[in-house]
Amino acid sequence: MTGYPEGMLTDRNPLPEGLPARLRDQLAFVLEVDRLKTVLRQSPLAAADRRENDAEHSWHLALMVLVLAEHADEPIDVGHTVRLVVVHDLVEIYAGDTPLFGAGGGHGKHERERAAAERLFGLLPGDQARQLRGLWDEFEARETPEARFAKAVDGLQPMLLNWLAEGGTWRTPGVTGDVVRARKAVVGEGSAALWAAARALIDEGERRGWMPPG
Repeated sequence: MTGYPEGMLTDRNPLPEGLPARLRDQLAFVLEVDRLKTVLRQSPLAAADRRENDAEHSWHLALMVLVLAEHADEPIDVGHTVRLVVVHDLVEIYAGDTPLFGAGGGHGKHERERAAAERLFGLLPGDQARQLRGLWDEFEARETPEARFAKAVDGLQPMLLNWLAEGGTWRTPGVTGDVVRARKAVVGEGSAALWAAARALIDEGERRGWMPPG
């Protein structure tokens, strides 16, 4: 799903008027982000013959942070890093997913996502709107150890799915091993160990003919 839908999901069946205003806004936001389950990514699932959705991706990243935190290059607050990965793709509810290897798909991406962040996080009470928007901005800026590691697992996760799919999106026309290395170098900003593992996947993928070298 891409683009800006008219209205909110709760417009279909408004929440009871008697709810406290703050709780009502919070519940409306929680229901609105159910749309994340409909945003399809390009990555194939490892366990089923279909594409992954954004909600599944975010859950997978949160679990990866818990399991792989010891491989961060700098000490990180694990709970804060989990919050970053849970929030990072919410804007795609309105902005849509931008495929990494899509032709021209990145044009206007940042503008679309900033506008989506304003609209989506603005549904929350002011203090929480600022808090979640701050998490999204932190992830995008990659200026903290937590954000760099969050971005690292975000880069590694689809590579693992591509591995089990015997290439997956690496087989996109025009994609080479060097293209993948360049676009996934962000993994190395947060974890040398995970970047070494990622390069091993790419190298072996080239050897197996899933993408041409160079």
